[in-house]
Amino acid sequence: MYQELESFKNTNSFQYTTADQLDLVCNAPAHAAGLFLVFDVKEDTKELIMVGSTGTIQNNGTLKAKSGLFDKIVNGSQFTKSARKFSWPTQMKKEGISILEVVWFETFTDKKKIIPTYLEGQLLQHFFDENGVLPRWNVAF
Repeated sequence: MYQELESFKNTNSFQYTTADQLDLVCNAPAHAAGLFLVFDVKEDTKELIMVGSTGTIQNNGTLKAKSGLFDKIVNGSQFTKSARKFSWPTQMKKEGISILEVVWFETFTDKKKIIPTYLEGQLLQHFFDENGVLPRWNVAF
């Protein structure tokens, strides 16, 4: 994966299919700020299709997060302006995606303070440099 992600200790992943309930399979922490990557899994290959983040830093250095990683992944709006728990299954069927893998990283903690949107921008830039486009589920950055 990307070198920028190797130093994060609080990280995990989960897989999601249209038969699952996103809020039941998502294992991301509720009150954490960070980054998540979404992959389309096909047999032995994984294609990065989205990079997302949650949490902004105030000018006094404190974290402002309307929602943590769990809420951003499950209830963040995408595609039809509805929560991902509703829009992802529809989009997956439309694109013929069987399995999504979501990998999340807590990036802003007491010990390590990496601004989530900064890291999101770095990863999107790497992807753009390699492919000339953004991941297909990232509409803009």
